[in-house]
Amino acid sequence: MTIHNHDVIVVGGGGAGLRAAIAAREEGADVAIVTKLHPVRSHTGAAEGGINAALREGDDWEMHAYDTMKGSDYLADAPAVETLCQDSPHETIQLEHWGMPFSREDDGTVSQRPFGGLSFPRTTYAGAETGHHLLHTMYQQVVKRGIEVYDEWYVTELAVTDHENPGDRICHGVVAYDIATGELAGFAAEDGVILATGGPGQVYDHTTNAVANTGDGAAMAYRAGVPLEDMEFIQFHPTTLPSTGVLISEGVRGEGGILYNDDGERFMYERGYANNAGELASRDVVSRAELTEVNEDRGIQDEYVHLDMRHLGEERIVDRLENILHLAEDFEGVDALEEPMPVKPGQHYAMGGIETDENGQTCIDGLYAAGENACVSVHGANRLGGNALPELIVFGARAGRHAAGRSRPDRSTRATRRSPMGAGKRSSGPRRPSRPRWRPNAAGSTG
Repeated sequence: MTIHNHDVIVVGGGGAGLRAAIAAREEGADVAIVTKLHPVRSHTGAAEGGINAALREGDDWEMHAYDTMKGSDYLADAPAVETLCQDSPHETIQLEHWGMPFSREDDGTVSQRPFGGLSFPRTTYAGAETGHHLLHTMYQQVVKRGIEVYDEWYVTELAVTDHENPGDRICHGVVAYDIATGELAGFAAEDGVILATGGPGQVYDHTTNAVANTGDGAAMAYRAGVPLEDMEFIQFHPTTLPSTGVLISEGVRGEGGILYNDDGERFMYERGYANNAGELASRDVVSRAELTEVNEDRGIQDEYVHLDMRHLGEERIVDRLENILHLAEDFEGVDALEEPMPVKPGQHYAMGGIETDENGQTCIDGLYAAGENACVSVHGANRLGGNALPELIVFGARAGRHAAGRSRPDRSTRATRRSPMGAGKRSSGPRRPSRPRWRPNAAGSTG
């Protein structure tokens, strides 16, 4: 079996994986991304809404933290929420410095809009394609830094020692196969493996998630002995297209989009589901309201409700929500400038995942997780719209830095040397003392 040696292996090339790889590389680590999809094809690209960050006068991270905790049904972990909300402004500004094309106001300031559950319009966005631009911006940084990407390699197993107590186990790398050729190979990580494989949406029949979202990272971690946390908390997004599950951004409602039932009622108000917030109530509230309307025979064709944005005007829609027009036309045959869009709830996000601390560490030495496959518990029972992308960049960066050794008290400096596993030259930089290295046995297994 071929062995590829690196300091840090990142499994997954979406938002969390790219940010983790960049952070680890900035700490001097030799980093590689192993991904079953090309990074810019990752599901992060489907994120439309935006990035919550307290950037403006009149807003602050404590208000963001309060909204996040309230939206979580007070089940989120308070220190993790504070970390998310304190770090998000810096990480968002960093994206802007890397060239992310955020939407802007006439005076040049970065635009922010209201989102459900927020007490202040702090959702920073790039049209309705925020995730797409996020992926491309960070992939450019990966290429710029010379980070190696093993594209279309499917990771099947973690290489973990077999100690009886999971807390005594050590992760030395992963096993993967080349999707094109079927070649099986090992990827050895001297410092750490970071799982960033996204959510398990394909468990559900109607989901906004891509076909690649099959819960790989959480499954591998579970088999290796890592606890999974909050797996009962699954979010349903209130506005998905009935025929496909394609997401219609919360940005439509953030800009003033209105939900109607078959009787023409603006039911979020007229039926008393959210008398104050209306369509901008948190996602769980709106989703339950829609389902109630359908179940009580006020839905359209016994399946969906209508989302109307015609009153916003063509100029505003094209400027801020242009891709929504394309999605409605392509998948439902609806011209959203002239008629309302059909929408219904669909599985969207898993709040639970691999149990980690705020640096992405699991109970297994050398194994980290970040992004939707991880649970640092910043979302509790319900994630606020606009909080997924800051989670990716905040905790992706923290996991990458920690895996590369930044926070380790036992870091040591070493000269450039050749890997004892024969993979060639490594980059020089600060290092912690070596752990026992993973070698496949004579049969090529990882036991």
